[in-house]
Amino acid sequence: MKQLLLFIYILGFSLYAQQEAFNPQNSKGSLYEYAEFSNAGRLNFDIHDVISDSHLKYSNLESENHSVGFTSDNYWVRFKLINSSKSPSVYYLETARPITDIVDLYQISEGKIQQFNSGDKIPFKDKQVTNRSTVFKLTLPPKKIQQIYIHLKSDGETINLPLNLYTQSSFLMMTYKQQLFLGLFYGLLFLAALIYLFFYTSLKEKAFLYYGFYVFSIAMMQAALDGLIHEFIFPESGYLNDRAVLITALFSNFFLLKYCEHFLRINNFSKRFLKGFNVIYGVLALLFVMLFINTKTLKIAYPLSNLNGLFSLILILATIFTMRYKRIKIDPYFSFGILFLVIGLLGFVMNNLSLLPNNFFTLNSAKFGSGFEVIFLSLSMTNLIRELRLEKEKSQHEALKKSEEISQLKTYFMSNMSHELRTPINAIMGIAEHELESLKNNKNRKPFEIIKNASLSLLSNVNDIIDFEKIENNELKLSSEEFNPSIKLNQISNNWKAEAQKKGLDYRFEMDPEIPSVIYADAERFIQIINNILSNAIKYTEKGGVLFKLTCLKQPNYLCRFSFQISDTGIGINPNDKETIFNSFGQMKLDHKRRFGGIGLGLTIVKHIVELLGGTINIESELNKGTDVFIDLTLKSIVKERIVVDSIADDDMPLHILVVEDNKLNQMVMRKILSSSSKISFAVANNGQEAIDALKKDVYDIVLMDLQMPVMDGYEATRIIRSGDLGKPINNIPIIAVTADAIQETKNRVLDLGMDDYMTKPVNKDLLFKKMYAACNFYKNGSKENDDDENLKIA
Repeated sequence: MKQLLLFIYILGFSLYAQQEAFNPQNSKGSLYEYAEFSNAGRLNFDIHDVISDSHLKYSNLESENHSVGFTSDNYWVRFKLINSSKSPSVYYLETARPITDIVDLYQISEGKIQQFNSGDKIPFKDKQVTNRSTVFKLTLPPKKIQQIYIHLKSDGETINLPLNLYTQSSFLMMTYKQQLFLGLFYGLLFLAALIYLFFYTSLKEKAFLYYGFYVFSIAMMQAALDGLIHEFIFPESGYLNDRAVLITALFSNFFLLKYCEHFLRINNFSKRFLKGFNVIYGVLALLFVMLFINTKTLKIAYPLSNLNGLFSLILILATIFTMRYKRIKIDPYFSFGILFLVIGLLGFVMNNLSLLPNNFFTLNSAKFGSGFEVIFLSLSMTNLIRELRLEKEKSQHEALKKSEEISQLKTYFMSNMSHELRTPINAIMGIAEHELESLKNNKNRKPFEIIKNASLSLLSNVNDIIDFEKIENNELKLSSEEFNPSIKLNQISNNWKAEAQKKGLDYRFEMDPEIPSVIYADAERFIQIINNILSNAIKYTEKGGVLFKLTCLKQPNYLCRFSFQISDTGIGINPNDKETIFNSFGQMKLDHKRRFGGIGLGLTIVKHIVELLGGTINIESELNKGTDVFIDLTLKSIVKERIVVDSIADDDMPLHILVVEDNKLNQMVMRKILSSSSKISFAVANNGQEAIDALKKDVYDIVLMDLQMPVMDGYEATRIIRSGDLGKPINNIPIIAVTADAIQETKNRVLDLGMDDYMTKPVNKDLLFKKMYAACNFYKNGSKENDDDENLKIA
């Protein structure tokens, strides 16, 4: 048997003896000129069959990168190498494309056959040389001739037959240069992809999305062609690795077309061209399915994908030329980018067909084309960003103008809503309070208590809506003043204690005895915080109790830290809802079947006020067990009381008051309030014009001025009074705005007009008297001056 094999080898070598051996050290020309190739078709020969089969017809290689086209046939290449030196020589042979499925090299010397494997059909670690390219390491013994056979097979993609022989040092240098080039190339592509995907997230322009995906898919396609997908993503080879080139190529084709469709706005330009784009989308989808049906459809998909890519470029070029012919503006950088892409792909195809010589530039023509295309298309995208910015600035200007108009309308609406709701509430509460003061029988008092509580609830909701509007516009401001926190807290605690007892709840109020007697803060907002939290605690508690606890800690610089704890045994808060508990209208998002009422703005407003005061609020809760709310506020305490008139409300000074009010019910309420003091006399005017006439006929100490009235409103009447046209005494008369309009802009406006103070309806009798006597005393003492921006607001 051995003799037979020896005979076969000798016969094969004798038939091949006419082929000259290539000496890397001194042979002229290139290795490919000493090599031959043969197409074995579908026959899967082993090396012994190839050596002994005289029917295989060999042809000379025609170029350094000879291409046999798209094929699934078996190809064999043979050549001889000779080492004429006296010592062994090591060379690296680079052959085939990195994506060629099977590349086996057989080195034959003195009847001994050595086999080395490569190609992307085997695990990457099983390659003889673990390099992204198809590389073999050849050791040539001294003074010997080596016969080399290379077997190549693929699944339908193009097979190239380059034969590049390198010394160890030249191979390392070539690898280094390739790595540098590939690093720059892929770095450029991935950076461009990320940048334009980021632009899409900001600008929401689909051209950026498709362009980012196109650049990324181009990078992945080139990585597949360069063998990097096999090296780093599918090192074990396998099903997806076999189809990686076509998958990435089809995606590249699709995203390029989608990018051009949106960048060129094909939908606005031509429905006919859009149909052409849609046809190619359909072909791409069909080709994608063909990749996974069987090996036959996969083989057909290779040339069809290339043809479809060619038709895609033709369609894009036809679109560009047609748009230019119709004088439709196209960014010049876009045209240059597409031109470089076409040149690069043509160079790549022509090199595969051996129509261009094999060198660094032709081998990487597709990379150069893609790289320059990305650069120029990126410049075109930069111009698109500039155009979008200009369009956005224009739209923002228009939107700002509309927003200002809407804001004015919104302010006007909120002002009117506040006025229209508070006006009847003022009348209802005024009558209820008057009856409660006059009635002694508890049975007769109960209906009026119900009316008063219902009115307070409605007024609280109105106030929440107005405060929420202020918060949205960042217009909620604090008005600091001196007040006794103990009195305020006891008053509000007593109110909610009564509500808790009505529900059969235990209620405890624990207040630190070290609480300062006077603090300087916004009294209204201070109480609003506690009121809203106690309201929720009692509202959401059906059984058990509520604890209201306050501790105070004195700090340097006359500061005092107020630590509030309001705990209840109510329904608690679902853990999933704790993150959104401070959101506006939060209660409406909870599944309470609306059984607790309210509009869901209380905690939103509380959190905003607490933050305005520089404090913190934390909520701890367990579902069906209760809730603990902790609030910390650091407020300024007053050590020495300032010398101010603090008993103004008890002043015996008689007052003659002009009430300017158009609403009959509100007139009735004011009559009842003012008539409760024997020291006060008053007259009523129905509008601003009547008020001007009344001031000319009689002498008044103060004017209580409504704002929204027919004939002449309170603004115009105040403007006339302060103008000085009616004389100095009238010009300086104290004016207090008494209005149902609780908008901050209204308050600022009336104080800017020269009114002395401002209060909202429903009218609080004690507060009204306090403000009236304060304003009159300041006036009579010659101290009628503005106190900061609050304009003598005495609370």
